Amino acid sequence: MASGGAARERLAPTGLLSIGQVLARLTPQFPQLTSSKLRFLEVQGIVAPSRTESGYRKFSASDVERLRTALTLQRDHYLPLSVIREQLDEAEAKGESWSDIVPRSITPVGRRHRREELLARTGATPQLLNDAISAGLIPASETYPEQVSTLLSGLVTLARHGIEPRHLRSLRQSAEREAALIESALSTLLRRTDAASRGRAAELAPELATCIDEVRSAMVRQALERVLS
Repeated sequence: MASGGAARERLAPTGLLSIGQVLARLTPQFPQLTSSKLRFLEVQGIVAPSRTESGYRKFSASDVERLRTALTLQRDHYLPLSVIREQLDEAEAKGESWSDIVPRSITPVGRRHRREELLARTGATPQLLNDAISAGLIPASETYPEQVSTLLSGLVTLARHGIEPRHLRSLRQSAEREAALIESALSTLLRRTDAASRGRAAELAPELATCIDEVRSAMVRQALERVLS
């Protein structure tokens, strides 16, 4: 009798690859690639595989080449994934080959928003922004990076349910502790001065942050189940 995995392979659309098959194609070139790294690259918008009815990821030949290009840019040019994603999307929109991408700087200048623009973009009130600054959730500044826009949008949603910035001071302290934990885990790489080590640290840090987020979310769900049971 055929195994369940073999049966799923027969039912998969012709030409699409499983995670295992993608790893078999790419690990000779990128030995440190794992299934968890592939899932992380999906979360970061580097690739968007299709899904079977059972939820299994299936990758096209185009997905594999996009992954190959992204991993090459990350390994050889130490670019952050956000920059890589932008370059891949731009090349795709222009109908250009990903192999023709010219790597941009590792430290691009991201867009910043003035206070009025930040408030209009997020729907936050001036008082909410002031409260977030007072609580230490957002640093006071004349202009704010995109990540602050994301944070403030979340605070707007929480405020609708009566959760104010002052209630979230412990989250800020927790974030600082988690950043210190990641810094400690990467201390060996961070002590080195070569570009490859620094690039590897820049690659691993967001992966570790994502893993911590997943663990925290699972713990919160467990706590909520106890409260609601």
